[in-house]
Amino acid sequence: MAVSFPTPRRLGYHISWTGILAATIVLFWAVIAIIGPWLMPHPPGDIIDFEYFGPMTGELWFGSDYLGRDMFSRILMGARYTVGISLAAVVLACASGVVLGMTAAVTGGWFDTILSRVLDALNSIPSKLFGLVMVAAVGSSIPVLIAVLAVIYLPGAYRFARSLAVNINTMDFVTVARARGERTPYLILKEILPNMTGPVLADVGLRFVFIVLLLSGLSFLGLGVQPPNADWGSLVRENIGGLPFAAPAVTIPSLAIASLTISVNLLIDNLPVKIRDRSE
Repeated sequence: MAVSFPTPRRLGYHISWTGILAATIVLFWAVIAIIGPWLMPHPPGDIIDFEYFGPMTGELWFGSDYLGRDMFSRILMGARYTVGISLAAVVLACASGVVLGMTAAVTGGWFDTILSRVLDALNSIPSKLFGLVMVAAVGSSIPVLIAVLAVIYLPGAYRFARSLAVNINTMDFVTVARARGERTPYLILKEILPNMTGPVLADVGLRFVFIVLLLSGLSFLGLGVQPPNADWGSLVRENIGGLPFAAPAVTIPSLAIASLTISVNLLIDNLPVKIRDRSE
């Protein structure tokens, strides 16, 4: 007996081909970030080619870098740092922002006022300038990068979550729950959070793109992931001398950054939507 699995369309959802393609690319880079080190044909730090900025060959699929190292191996290694650091930072920023935003919306009063003013002041500082100052002052380690990137995008996540929570907090079902005597944790977890999950997930994807670009910018300026490790932004910076020669060592990591960020944007824009009943 044949077993048929439910498709998104059978469940009442529509997914565009653009969204499917974008999701495939995002999933590809996520898998590479996990298993990339086991796929590297050469150690990423070994010099295996006497010609710097070498072309693509059967042995060096993405050519060699400015020292003669295998760019394919270094791209695989860089995926782990770019995706991993950005994902950790966006989860930390958005989780903190959502919790603080919902709490401020439900509690109100002095807590809401003080927290909003402090985060508004932090949000007024240019993100790249704040990142440069903090990383230059504290040092450029991976935990510091994650913390700095999370702090930079915490105010935006807080403001977005608070605006959603304020609107939901005025609805009748929340008023009824409050009249029943439900406490603040119950209102946040059971009434408000389930009704703002969709927009929050879209916001997480958008901030992930911003963090990838900011991390790449910091690495390009020499304040991101430090040698011998390298993310994609570091690979662009250290191989920028190959740009006049159109060397794969500088174009491939640039294309990797573009493919990830554009795909996440397209995925957000083409999330599955509920198909309306024609009888409506």
